[in-house]
Amino acid sequence: MTTTVPSDIAELTEIMAYTDFATSAPPSVQETLGLGALHIGPAQALTIREDPSHFFNRAGGFGTDRPVTVDDLTPVCDFYRQQGVAQGSIMLTSRSLPPNWGTTVSKLGLTEGSRYTKLSRDTATVPATVGVPELEADWRIGVVEARQAHEWATVMMTTFGFTAPDMIEMAASFVGKANWRQYAVWADKRIVAVGSVFLNGECAHMFAGATLPDARGRGAQSALLAARLHAAAAEGCRWIVAETAAESPGEHNPSLHNLLRAGFEPIYDRANWLWHA
Repeated sequence: MTTTVPSDIAELTEIMAYTDFATSAPPSVQETLGLGALHIGPAQALTIREDPSHFFNRAGGFGTDRPVTVDDLTPVCDFYRQQGVAQGSIMLTSRSLPPNWGTTVSKLGLTEGSRYTKLSRDTATVPATVGVPELEADWRIGVVEARQAHEWATVMMTTFGFTAPDMIEMAASFVGKANWRQYAVWADKRIVAVGSVFLNGECAHMFAGATLPDARGRGAQSALLAARLHAAAAEGCRWIVAETAAESPGEHNPSLHNLLRAGFEPIYDRANWLWHA
C-alpha cells in the first residue's frame, strides 16, 4: 500500500470537505450567510459572504497533472467578484504552479498568503498501532448524536472565532451526514473538544479539531485523532489527510505535533494565494 497520497486526491478531498460541510446548511441559512459554491472541472470554490474573516472563501482541488493557467483561475476570481466577497483564497501546490507564475499573479492580482503543511498517513497499520489514549476519569469520547449537534457545533465554531448564530447553525446541520463522522470529548456532561472526519472513497480528511481553552493539553485531541483514524480505516479509506498552519522557525503549532504523534507525515507545504476585490 502506498503511504503517500497523490497530491491531486489530497487537495480535492480537502476542498470537497469544506464545500460539503457548508452546503449542508438549510437554504434559509445559506441565503442569510451569502453562501455560494462553484465547480470548475474537478476543482471547487466556496464563498460565505457574511464571514468577516474570509476563511471560508476558498478554492482548491486543482490537479497536478499540468500547471494551472490564467484560464483555470479566472473563473475563480470572477466567482469571488460576483459573490461580493472582499477576499478569497486559491490553494495551489508548488507542482501546480507554471514557470511564468509571476505573470499569472500579476494578471489576476494575487498575493501570497499563509502557508499550510499538508500531511498524510495510510490506514494499513491503524488498528494495530493506534490506540485511543486513556482520558481523565470523568472524561469520555464518543460519536455525536443529532440531539447534541448544536452544543457540538457551538464548541467547534466559537473555538475558531465564529460566533454568529447562522454560522453555528451551518455547522450543526452537517452532523450525521452519511459521508461524515463527528466525535466529541465530554467532561462529565459538557462537550469540551470536537473533531470530524470526511470520507471520500479511498481518501479521508481530518476536519476541524477544536478544544475549549480550559480543556487543552489533556489529551482530548489525541483521542479524537485516534477515533477518527479508526473510523476512516473501518470505512475502507486508503489514505487520511490533514492540513495545519506551517511551523516557522521558533514557532510551535500544537496541531502539527498532535498529527505527527498520530503517525501523519508531512508531504508538502502549500501557499494560499489571495485574491482581493
